[in-house]
Parts: sequence; C-alpha cells; structure tokens
Amino acid sequence: MAALRATTLAGSGRALLSVPKTLKTPKANMSFAALPRGKKVALTTLGVVTAGGAGLALMLHQSVKASDLELHPPNYPWSHAGPLSSLDHASIRRGYEVYKQVCSACHSMEYLAFRNLVGVSHTEDEVKVIAEEVEVVDGPDENGEMFTRPGKLSDYFPKPYPNPEAARVANNGALPPDLSYIVNARHGGEDYVFSLLTGYCEPPAGVSVREGQVAKDVCTFLRWAAEPEHDQRKRMGLKLIMGAAILVPLLYYMKRHRWSVLKSRKIAYRPPK
Repeated sequence: MAALRATTLAGSGRALLSVPKTLKTPKANMSFAALPRGKKVALTTLGVVTAGGAGLALMLHQSVKASDLELHPPNYPWSHAGPLSSLDHASIRRGYEVYKQVCSACHSMEYLAFRNLVGVSHTEDEVKVIAEEVEVVDGPDENGEMFTRPGKLSDYFPKPYPNPEAARVANNGALPPDLSYIVNARHGGEDYVFSLLTGYCEPPAGVSVREGQVAKDVCTFLRWAAEPEHDQRKRMGLKLIMGAAILVPLLYYMKRHRWSVLKSRKIAYRPPK
C-alpha cells in the first residue's frame, strides 16, 4: 500500500508540473461587423451626431468672426521669403536711406544702433560718418553739466520727439509707433506695411521710380531691423538639416542594434524534470 501511494503521488506531482505543449487562448473579436444590430445603429448615430456637431460649431465660429469683414493684405513674393533665401542687403541700404530722409521725421527706432548697420548695409567708415551727423546729448561733464557731442557707433538712432506727449501734440493726438519691431507687431508682416505704404501715397514730383520700389526697400529694411539674425538663422538651419541627415540614420541604426537583443528575446517557462 505504501509503494502504491508513493507511485500515485509521484505521478500526480508530474501531472501538476507538466505544461501542455499547445495552449489555446480565446481571441476577442472586437470588429464592428461582429457587434449586434442595436450597437451598430447606436455607434453609427453617435458618429454622425458628433461629426455634425463639430462641423456646425466650426461653421458658427467662422461666421461670427469680425475679421471676416476686413480686407487682408495680399501675399507678395518677397525675395527673402524662401526657407533658404537671404535678405537683399542692397535693398536694406536703400530702405535705410528712405527711413533716414522720410520716416525718421515721425517714427523712432529706439532699439537699433548705428553699429548694427556695419557689415550689413554699410561699411564701418560709412556708418561713422552717418553717426557723426547726429548731435547726441551726453554728460554730465566735470562741471556737472550736460553737453552735446557727435554721435558714434554705440549710439542708438535718434528719436524725433523728446517724449510721447510731444509726439502726440505734433501729430494731432496720434502717437507714431516705433518701427524697430513693426513688421513682427502687425498681422501680415511686411505685406501689411507694403500695402499700407502703396495704398494711397503718390511718388514725389519729378522723381521716376518703379511702382512700389521705395516701399519694397523700406519693408526689407524693417524686416532686417526686426530680425537682424534672419540670414544667420537660416544658415544655421541649413547646417542642422545637413547634420541631421547624417546623424539620424546612425542613431536609428544604433537604436536597432542596441534594442534588438531586448526586442527579440523570448521568455519561456521550462518545467523541472
């Protein structure tokens, strides 16, 4: 009896530890075709109502916009608008001359210094001559008094008015905006400024210029003033794209090589014999 009991226990132990070679696991069928008719109708109705509600909300949102009644400026083909296009530096030089002779009578550019023009539109000697034409109030001196001196490269562009109140008095209560970042501050950028300049202004008497040439140069100058790093940013972007074209495949190969061991390993239960 003892021998029979031992044989029976040993056999039952092997039966408990043994694992069948093939395990059948039920698979859940989550397809739309396998759903009952009632659920199909409910899901279809829910989808139609959701899509209709989203479309109605979008249509109402667009219809109540007050900006739809405004005339937006057209998109002009600027030479610097391309992803790899640089600014026209000759146009920047001409645009500065227009600002200096016309726009600076009312508008300031308090965030732009004379030194910013060096190497962009003028040489250093040219900018020094331009800066020396401006009288800058400096001081105090050893006697505690303020004095005027010729401008230098480190000075900023002069302001047409000493304070905002004087600017409003000279312009019938309107404050002329600063033009340092006017291109970024207006919706449409240089398209807006160009449309504003060419919308009503006639060319000077006795001067023959192409239509929009002066406005185009001014807008190019203002784009550079708002983004002096424009050309450098695009050059850096091109270098990053070229570097990424080399590094991304290498990183992808390294990722596949390092993770291939973990992704391809299999964990299986091996019962003791």
